[in-house]
Amino acid sequence: MKLSESIFKAYDVRGLYPFEINEGTVFEISKKISRHWRRKSKIVIGRDARLSSPALHAALIAGLSQDGNAIKIIDAGEITTPMLYFLVNKLRADGGIMLTASHNPKEYNGLKVVGKNAEPISGKEILRILNKKS
Repeated sequence: MKLSESIFKAYDVRGLYPFEINEGTVFEISKKISRHWRRKSKIVIGRDARLSSPALHAALIAGLSQDGNAIKIIDAGEITTPMLYFLVNKLRADGGIMLTASHNPKEYNGLKVVGKNAEPISGKEILRILNKKS
């Protein structure tokens, strides 16, 4: 699946659901980004209350679990982005992924990705990681 570079923003990955961001794009991004973390990494995931978030959440888990990556997924459920940041630090996780389009209208959704200490990973950095040869 070819991912549109337009969804990779300065601070996150975001687009109009289901045209720019959908289950397929979230699956592909999460599958490839999971290789960024080492085996047995602890990753916290969360989602917002958008109607598209439950379906994207399932795709996120499927992508992170692909290829036997052996990532420990801590599913925080429906939470706010600051709560995800708190949990990444509290649980000493290696990173986190929040399904949200933040302040954008309900027709949008996306991914906010953080590393250790809830350090933000920009959409442009995610694109670079995805384009790296494995």
